[in-house]
Amino acid sequence: MDEVVRVLTEKHKTIATMESCTGGGVVNAITNIEGASEVLKFSAVTYANEFKIKMGVDSQVIEKYSVYSMETAIEMSTNIAKFANANYGIGITGKLNRVDRFNNAGADNQIFISIYDCDNNQYYNFDLLATKKDRKENKDLIITEIAKKLLTII
Repeated sequence: MDEVVRVLTEKHKTIATMESCTGGGVVNAITNIEGASEVLKFSAVTYANEFKIKMGVDSQVIEKYSVYSMETAIEMSTNIAKFANANYGIGITGKLNRVDRFNNAGADNQIFISIYDCDNNQYYNFDLLATKKDRKENKDLIITEIAKKLLTII
């Protein structure tokens, strides 16, 4: 994330995150970099559906597509960017190495990531399979892929 923070700073751009399965891992990686306060506007860890909804995710999207879907990740990225008035919003949802008894739909270990470029009203969406046996390794994989993608966008 060193390079991401550097480029955002140089371009006077800001970022916000709404994370679920990564549990704040992306924002943690950003705040580990000196100068992060110049680019980070806001972050929310929304494990429970009710808090995704409170942060602006349309409950009908969750009902129709499930909380583990690209449609939900898109809602997350859009709403966090708008809430924080940030140039970029990141939404992450998916299952890491476990079955969710509250949300049965959605493939196990499939992670949905949406990066919203608010200035150009453009989405960069991709999904990953979290195939590592360890949660931390899966989170690290996701964070690394998000950093790579951000560098191609900003």
